[in-house]
Amino acid sequence: MHRVVVLALENVYPFELGIPVRIFGTATGPDDEPLYEVLTCSLDGGPIRTSADFTIVVDHGADVLATADTLVIPPFTCDPGSDGERDWLPEPLARALAGLRPGTRIVTICTASYVLAAAGLLDGRPATTHWNDADAFQRRFPKVKLDPDVLFVDDGDILTAAGVAAGIDLCMHLLRRDHGSEVANGVARRCVVPPWREGGQAQFIERPVPEPSSATTSATRVWALEHLHRPLSLAELADHARMSVRTFTRRFRDEVGLTPGQWLTRQRVEHARRLLETTDLSVDRIADQAGFGTGASLRQHLVATIGVPPMAYRQTFRTHEPTPAHA
Repeated sequence: MHRVVVLALENVYPFELGIPVRIFGTATGPDDEPLYEVLTCSLDGGPIRTSADFTIVVDHGADVLATADTLVIPPFTCDPGSDGERDWLPEPLARALAGLRPGTRIVTICTASYVLAAAGLLDGRPATTHWNDADAFQRRFPKVKLDPDVLFVDDGDILTAAGVAAGIDLCMHLLRRDHGSEVANGVARRCVVPPWREGGQAQFIERPVPEPSSATTSATRVWALEHLHRPLSLAELADHARMSVRTFTRRFRDEVGLTPGQWLTRQRVEHARRLLETTDLSVDRIADQAGFGTGASLRQHLVATIGVPPMAYRQTFRTHEPTPAHA
């Protein structure tokens, strides 16, 4: 059985600490047999303070790290030392990492990627971390090929996830890699999480509101929402914003975190969902009003986005008396 060892370090974040056992511990084979053994340890086997107002007790010390097939390091608060620098790799942790078996798969969640970077394990390799720490991370570890826009990076034997829930995305990815989509989808259903999330960290990054005097795409977005019922080309959107296509695309992505096409598709899907919830319009009519053109196109986009076809969505999510179709 594949052994996953989760290393709890001082001031560990409880939510992320629980992700591996929740995901891997739920995975079963065709005869309902467990596919993973998940053990949680600390460096000395003693109790561990968390970043919350409680302490946890683990059953294992660092000796189990040498038996790990996969090591998961959740994020933790790393306090500054007397010189103001954070020591991401104290000697006991360095010894523990050095004692791993060759070929051990190492997974970090969020800022735990600092640990591997401090150990030199990410030099010259692709990795990610929480977007809010990306600039500081890159300054401190310039040899790492940091990608702050993705939810996780799989570089074979070392995998890094972005902030918090991206740890779920990475563990789900490992399930698919290890045992295929059927096992991963079963775990996703039991844990009520998406088996795969589209997009990257860019959609969650805090973006400053542009100064009123600067050119933005906001007016064009408002205009586009009023014209979702018809095709909208990138050139037409850029023309409305009085920008070149290249400038408009760059500025749009900077402000929204998505390409214009991705954003338009999301708005069309959301408009279709509202119509399904609040009207008796046919699927074809809703598809036309949302700009999808045909009912088949609407069904395809709705299933891809939320996993259910239009009529199933309507039956589940209608919240009040719908508006008559002739309204």
